[in-house]
Amino acid sequence: MKWQAEAIWEQVAPELSRFTVEIFPEVDSTNSELMRRAKAGQLEPVLLVAEHQTAGRGRLGRTWHDEGGKRGAPSVLMFSLGLSICPQDWSGLSLAVGLSVAESLHPDLRLKWPNDLWWQERKLAGILIETMALAGDSGDGGQGGVGGAPNRARYAVIGIGINIQPRTREGLATAPAWLQELSPDINAATALQRIALNLVRTVQQFEQTGFVPFRARFSQRDALAGRLVNLSDGTEGRALGVDENGALTVQTAAGMVKITSSEISVRPQAAGASPTATSI
Repeated sequence: MKWQAEAIWEQVAPELSRFTVEIFPEVDSTNSELMRRAKAGQLEPVLLVAEHQTAGRGRLGRTWHDEGGKRGAPSVLMFSLGLSICPQDWSGLSLAVGLSVAESLHPDLRLKWPNDLWWQERKLAGILIETMALAGDSGDGGQGGVGGAPNRARYAVIGIGINIQPRTREGLATAPAWLQELSPDINAATALQRIALNLVRTVQQFEQTGFVPFRARFSQRDALAGRLVNLSDGTEGRALGVDENGALTVQTAAGMVKITSSEISVRPQAAGASPTATSI
């Protein structure tokens, strides 16, 4: 597959000094590779693409499997953007990233808090953000959701996986969506070219402004707003959108709660479901 790496570099390099694009035929995980480099002191901004991952990772310790595509074309677009940033507050970064990807690909894509892209109630793409403290910062690295310590420069690795072609639902509760359902002529390379520059600009804007300017646009694509949801901690309620920091607000029987931890999984109840005794 021709990845148009030079064209992407020409778009992004004027806005991101020392930026490079790398294409790997195979790697364990693009996120893992960039985190290893960061720990070794390689902190230059880079877009790393893998045609195949042997140990792809998602949120909550889940694995991300890719499958062979038609005529050798990757069935999943898998890449990570690594760069150093120092936002005033890290809260909401994954939401801004998801919004950037959705806006770059199709107007009908929806966003499921905190970092999934959905189409017709099915997951099309996922995001995993990890960070590492830079020299002189004693903070610990970790997976990013909507939280994070303010006023700290860190090396951020933003991993994104997008289903391009049909995939099996093996091991999944719901069959996944894929991008060619919406745009039959798109492939992994053209999807990446649509995404790259807007993604870099979004991260740069987030560094300067935080999540607030993205909130209204996120709300327009919010897949959970107004719906009854179940949380992995046993809480039930109705999702009422996100606040200015990207926290999910949920009205429960005990009152309004704000979910800020990406370690809590949120699932919408089936359409037409009735609230239980503990939900609103």
